[in-house]
Amino acid sequence: MISEATRSKTKNPEKPQEKRIDVLFYVQHLLGIGHQKRAATLTRAMNKAGLSVAFVSGGMEVPGLDTGSAKLYQLDPVRADGILFTKLLDKNDQPIDKAFKAKRAQELVEIYHKTKPRLVLLEMFPFGRRQMRFELIPLLEAAQTSEFSSKIISSVRDILVKAPKAERITEMLSWVDTHFDHVLIHGDQNLIPFDKTFHPARHIADKILYSGYVVDEKVDGTPHPTDGIDEVLVSTGGGAVSERLIEAALSARKLSVLKEKRWRILIGHSLPEELFEKYRIQSDNNLIVERSRPDFTSLLANCALSISQGGYNTVMEVIRAGCPRVIVPYSGGLETEQTLRAKLLSEQNALTYVDEENLTAEKLATAIEKTLLNKQKPPSSLNTNGAENTATILSDILEINPYESF
Repeated sequence: MISEATRSKTKNPEKPQEKRIDVLFYVQHLLGIGHQKRAATLTRAMNKAGLSVAFVSGGMEVPGLDTGSAKLYQLDPVRADGILFTKLLDKNDQPIDKAFKAKRAQELVEIYHKTKPRLVLLEMFPFGRRQMRFELIPLLEAAQTSEFSSKIISSVRDILVKAPKAERITEMLSWVDTHFDHVLIHGDQNLIPFDKTFHPARHIADKILYSGYVVDEKVDGTPHPTDGIDEVLVSTGGGAVSERLIEAALSARKLSVLKEKRWRILIGHSLPEELFEKYRIQSDNNLIVERSRPDFTSLLANCALSISQGGYNTVMEVIRAGCPRVIVPYSGGLETEQTLRAKLLSEQNALTYVDEENLTAEKLATAIEKTLLNKQKPPSSLNTNGAENTATILSDILEINPYESF
């Protein structure tokens, strides 16, 4: 937790009559929806701890996203053009231009001045989301020059993609040094320390805090009364890059030792409707193909076995749910973090890992059998209280007693 010296350093006295929001949380998802889901879980935890939150979303709408009592600000949305993130597109799939960027930057700065946040939480930046610096640098500069002070915190997952070029690393460290009070890592340093994938972390060690892994609290909720019971549950995250796993699962079903059970395939809303329909029409008495559901974690509590992609949120949800689990991490484009996390956890017998690069129905069926024969267990020291810990850490920085009104 934060030391007395840090508390003194971060003290932020205010005028009693000044109405300010506690946290402005900026989140920009470009391809998958994992970042938005994790941010929503964090936001609900902050709400529960009594923190007022302005949730600023820069990506496309995510159906069913629950941000609790936070005030939602939706910027004119943008997304990446594909897995290589070469261009940013608007909601009409057109490349964004200078005018679009200037308008978004102005709107974001206006939200900052309107809400007067005591703390600004930036998801991934400056360790990711470099494409959004056209609006994030003006936001940080506004925070530096405003008449009220705001703590600036980076909210980042446990693993980064492959180390960028040397000049990018210098740029990241410079931004942290100039603008950021803390870097909050949503991971467990005993499992994957931040410097494992960002070696220069030692240069900012005095600013790094760990929250533990963020897991949707609904994992511990009441299971669905019927759906998911004794089923094989296949989940594909947001669905944008899900076809390979869907195809393999449909074929592996016929080969699997669990072929007599009902299989339920959940496909994210980012998969185009015509492709979803191609899979949906294959449904039969023992195969249900449907869109992703907000009660996904309640199905995990019921299922005979889970097969899923390897995004941060899903991996932690299936481990915490305790069901037998096979993970097929997405490895296309520039992606490396899912594979590294899955490998590290498979080495601890926390899951069965299947390489997407060489994925076949036969390999998936073999992985299912291996999982059922091999009693999996979560890492003994894995900290999955990241949402609650984040709320406590931010309250501590703001010198607020969390949960004081409960």
